[in-house]
Amino acid sequence: MVTLLSYLQAHAKVLKWVFFAFLLGTLFFDFLIDRHHPHFWGDSVIGFWALFSIFGCLGMIVFCKGLSHVWLSQREDFYDSEDSDNDE
Repeated sequence: MVTLLSYLQAHAKVLKWVFFAFLLGTLFFDFLIDRHHPHFWGDSVIGFWALFSIFGCLGMIVFCKGLSHVWLSQREDFYDSEDSDNDE
């Protein structure tokens, strides 16, 4: 597993372009399918689910990153001030 992860990390740019190509492929495939009876208003829009997924993913990344900064961040001298209290 470590070998696979190190390989993917070394080839991150290639992997990114593979994912973009897959996204464009799904968008292209969306032009080819026939929409008989859309169950949702987004089903009738070409490329809706591809765009919904990419923007949903990016939105979750931004939201979770902001939430982690609020909940997990500490001030710069957080650990230094604890050590100085114990030394006295």
